[in-house]
Amino acid sequence: MTKQILIAMVVLLLSACKPVERPAPETTLPESQTGAAPIMLEPTGFIQRIHDPVMAKEGDVYYVFSTGARIIVICSKDMVEWEWCGRVFDRSPHWVEQAVPGVIDLWAPDISFYNGRWRLYYSGSTFGSPRSVIGLVTNATLDPNSPDYAWVDEGLVIESTGAENWNAIDPNFVIDENGDPWLAFGSYWSGLKLIRLDPTTGKLSTADSTIYAIAQRPADGPGGTAIEAAFIIYRNSYYYLFASFDQCCQGVQSTYNVRVGRAEAITGPYIDRDGVPMLEGGGTLILQAYDRWRGPGHNGIYRENETDWIVYHAYDARQAGISKLRIESLGWDEEGWPYLPSQSKEE
Repeated sequence: MTKQILIAMVVLLLSACKPVERPAPETTLPESQTGAAPIMLEPTGFIQRIHDPVMAKEGDVYYVFSTGARIIVICSKDMVEWEWCGRVFDRSPHWVEQAVPGVIDLWAPDISFYNGRWRLYYSGSTFGSPRSVIGLVTNATLDPNSPDYAWVDEGLVIESTGAENWNAIDPNFVIDENGDPWLAFGSYWSGLKLIRLDPTTGKLSTADSTIYAIAQRPADGPGGTAIEAAFIIYRNSYYYLFASFDQCCQGVQSTYNVRVGRAEAITGPYIDRDGVPMLEGGGTLILQAYDRWRGPGHNGIYRENETDWIVYHAYDARQAGISKLRIESLGWDEEGWPYLPSQSKEE
């Protein structure tokens, strides 16, 4: 009997010393985040020096387009592990170089699928100058291995010469509730603008040449006229205008942050949560510096299975302030305003 007790005790002790096996972390995303709490992803791979990102998906591959190196393209099967997938241009279009003296690279791409082709809008400018152009290239596919893959230069969409008091950069292609195309754009000066596009050409509409003002910051207010990077989505009868405030492009000293307002019409007026019009400097703060990440901003949004994925760049305070790709899903509260999981984390 004593021997049996000793054996039982030894077995019990050995069992207690066995390490607990933690379940392996999920490496795949759920089919839909509808109704679930928003989540943060931690992108890896080719994510350094990504700036002004925008995301799309074709087949089972996600593509992110970024400022720099004549529009960088990276791709992923899961939005976590990213690899280099080329660039849009071998060199800047000649017409851009002619129109904007001193242009070095191309900025702020925006990608959408419309009327059977991919449309990529982009900017040509120099830092701090309103002499700028927005151009358009199209493609039948985003897959660089497809025989149909070829970017076609469609030329100029809109330009600013310095005489207009607005700046033709940071384009965002938007489809309204009726299926009509628009283009939001603007940076500093008199703020963010919106124009109607011709659905066939993707260029300025001849039926409506109005340049609508949708957001602006007063020059004598905090932060001055620093507003740019418009991105508009339509959800539950509202248009939501996301915009980046304050200073980008200064590494860990960047003060970029993202604000939002909403409107019942695509042309506005866009009002923030406190009832302040975005044309009067309003905008509800939804994204600012957190953890190691400084100056988060210039976001794009990609909707998949009712989930709105927001992509943006932020500067890594643990790695010399290099800009990197960040991704999380938007949550929506009971009053229909977006929020982000990164902002609930302790600093």
